[in-house]
Amino acid sequence: MKDPKTYYIKTYGCQMNELDTEVMRGQLERRGMTKVEEEAQADLLIFNTCSIRDLAERKVMGKLGLLGRRKNTDQIIGVTGCMANAKKATLFRKIPYINFVLGTNDYHKLNDVLDDVLATGQKGLGIQNKFSEELDYAGAKRDDKVKAYISIIRGCDKYCTYCVVPYTRGPEVSRSPQDIIHECKILADKGYKEITLLGQNVNSYGKDKPEWNCLFHDLLYQLDNIDGIERIRFMTSHPVDITRNLMEAIRDLPSMCEFIHFPIQAGSSRILKKMHRIYTLEQYLEKVDLLKKIVPNAALGTDIIVGFPTETHEEFMETYNIMKQIEYSVAFLYTYSERKGTPATRFKDTIPDDVKQERLHMLMDLQEGIYKKQRQALVGSTAEVLIEKRSSKDPRFLKGRTRCWKNTLIEGSDSLIGTLQQVRVNDFTNQTLLCELLHQEASLIS
Repeated sequence: MKDPKTYYIKTYGCQMNELDTEVMRGQLERRGMTKVEEEAQADLLIFNTCSIRDLAERKVMGKLGLLGRRKNTDQIIGVTGCMANAKKATLFRKIPYINFVLGTNDYHKLNDVLDDVLATGQKGLGIQNKFSEELDYAGAKRDDKVKAYISIIRGCDKYCTYCVVPYTRGPEVSRSPQDIIHECKILADKGYKEITLLGQNVNSYGKDKPEWNCLFHDLLYQLDNIDGIERIRFMTSHPVDITRNLMEAIRDLPSMCEFIHFPIQAGSSRILKKMHRIYTLEQYLEKVDLLKKIVPNAALGTDIIVGFPTETHEEFMETYNIMKQIEYSVAFLYTYSERKGTPATRFKDTIPDDVKQERLHMLMDLQEGIYKKQRQALVGSTAEVLIEKRSSKDPRFLKGRTRCWKNTLIEGSDSLIGTLQQVRVNDFTNQTLLCELLHQEASLIS
């Protein structure tokens, strides 16, 4: 095998996978390799995979199957991410032409595994059950120059019965506050304005390291003090660990955006218990009410699974009615799909696929109406927008987001990219607000 000079990485799944890809890119570019935009041009192909739902795995397996029928024998192919952790060495039997498999806890070994493959011609495998703290986040290669993902905790200890994350990402491991602060200061010095703190459950931050005396809200107060960081977001959250202290930090810290991912998953307490979500509907609503009292302008996001085993029509309607009551600003909606190795596989999946799809489309239609109502209410109002980049679909416009995570389009010059601007909302289309600068002279800002 020849030493690879170019690479191509295809990323599937969540923001954590996107950050992991940036970390791997940093390692490869320090090795002297160059990113290419087409997989056919690459000496090294990496598929950074997701295993959270059956559809995600089927997409990857389908892609790898197509690749095998037209494989360039000179290319090195690696599979990384959650699917790598879940399937391990069995991937070599299913896809014999891949060269290495690297799990979510082994990205720091990427160059070592690649060297072994090149030296021996043998297949490489790196799968650990627990995250190693050797990963060089500061060396991540990022394309975005305005906002960045920051990993603060990896893994999950909640063990929801439908979820593979505890098995593919391992137990919770918090990253030291000193390392996080150091990385954020480096990004601030480079001109980054917004950071999004990532973890399978960011609210658990620091609980595995009581000697640090630094829980999630404590970390937020430290990050808010970093000059240059204008906005802080976080995802994802578990409602059980959303505390009053966290709510007060969102209220009191200028950099904290008023958007909180508050996933309910289901509106029935019986189904929530079967999911092992560790809260009842009533407890969830109590926290939502408290949040709205402490942060009245907070926008909420959610995840919802319909068609969980034994979910009745009446229980689905509880979910429907809760969505209607809370009016989430963002909702990620899915049908239940069985994941091998999770406790939910012991439950008889009694919900036909056509019923799951019908329930999903009912929620999608409801949420679409909520989106339209919320955006209509914003017409004529003003908002703070971080200008992120020029629109690729219509280069007349700049793309940005409000503090509550709503997409915006604004006419203006490239000199506005990376700046915070006050805008007026004039109209909307689909889920995007159409805005104008409140002060046209702002376009002269360099």
